[in-house]
Amino acid sequence: MRNQFYVPDLGKDHDSPFARDADGKLVRRGFWLDMSDRSLVLAMTQGLGAHLTNDQKRAHLRDLGREHLIDQVCIQEILPPTYALPSGVIGSGPPASNSLRQQR
Repeated sequence: MRNQFYVPDLGKDHDSPFARDADGKLVRRGFWLDMSDRSLVLAMTQGLGAHLTNDQKRAHLRDLGREHLIDQVCIQEILPPTYALPSGVIGSGPPASNSLRQQR
């Protein structure tokens, strides 16, 4: 699997902590390594990394050797199940049922 690192717009943020050199290594690696696990989780979920995709967050954490934080940083999105309606249309949520309405 190819790493999908976040690539910042260095024209807007030339000092981005996500900046990488020509070899793909973090320029400001010490910025990240100096953080405690708790601070890194907060930075990636509520701070400067909140806008990254889960794939980008995973790649970043693996690169830093902090794979053990992936479950705390990359919250899984749980989608409702889909159902086929009598009309053949796919919908989300439980199908409407007259029998359920009558029981209430």
